[in-house]
Amino acid sequence: MLIRLFRFLSVFPLPVLHFIGVVLGYLVYAASPTYRKRMRNNMALASYEQQLGIALREAGKNIMELPLIWLGKPERLAAKVRLENWEIAQAAIDAKKGVIFLTPHLGCFELSGKSIALRTKMTVLYRQPKKDALKPLLEDARASSGMLLAPANLSGVRALAKALKKGEAIGLLPDQVPQEGEGVWADFFGKPAYTMTLSAKLAAMTGAPIILTYAERLPFGRGFVQRFVPFTESLDGDAAQQARAINKAMEKLIANAPSQYFWSYHRYKKPDGVSGPDDINSQENA
Repeated sequence: MLIRLFRFLSVFPLPVLHFIGVVLGYLVYAASPTYRKRMRNNMALASYEQQLGIALREAGKNIMELPLIWLGKPERLAAKVRLENWEIAQAAIDAKKGVIFLTPHLGCFELSGKSIALRTKMTVLYRQPKKDALKPLLEDARASSGMLLAPANLSGVRALAKALKKGEAIGLLPDQVPQEGEGVWADFFGKPAYTMTLSAKLAAMTGAPIILTYAERLPFGRGFVQRFVPFTESLDGDAAQQARAINKAMEKLIANAPSQYFWSYHRYKKPDGVSGPDDINSQENA
């Protein structure tokens, strides 16, 4: 049923989907106290609360554009995206030392990886959705553009490292909350967030450069501009310092289009089995 609905919606023009999304954004905000509280709190932490209204509309657009992004034909998607500073990515690809693309939950993050995969071989870390109904839809959608899916476990990490050593590209969501043992606590907009250490480890292990990218949504359904930005933070120090450097780079990227960040994401949650930052500080000071 869900797949049929997505197929039906995927034929609609992007301006129509975005118009529906604007309405949906307000409805979800009004209907869900949890969503409303988390979005307001996260935006306040980052001092972007004045953009709440715009962010609601962009969040709704993000949901309604998924049928097109997941099920649209590759040539149709390619026509919707204009690349900015692609030469940065192309130079790294041509060097054949591997490339680590980091895409936060900013803009149309589902499009970012697919757009790159249309131009070069790419492996992305994939975590199965909690709802089984979404699993075949997500897997087919992401694989349709040529992306190779690596599971979010040890075998998936090995697949990513292998791809980099072969000079290929990989993609990661650096602001996705990792599972126990896969991250450290590091400040994100001034509050500790459990942050993955994988991107820094892979960069140190393989020597592959890190490139930041996000697909900014244009107004009135005119498409997207996918921007490519070099990673300039230092990855010296321990895992916590490296994670903070990654988060700092994400903060700078989000500042370019703050209304298009996925502020309702539960970025500051404590995964099962993980000690909270206060517990760790207490142990270190004991």
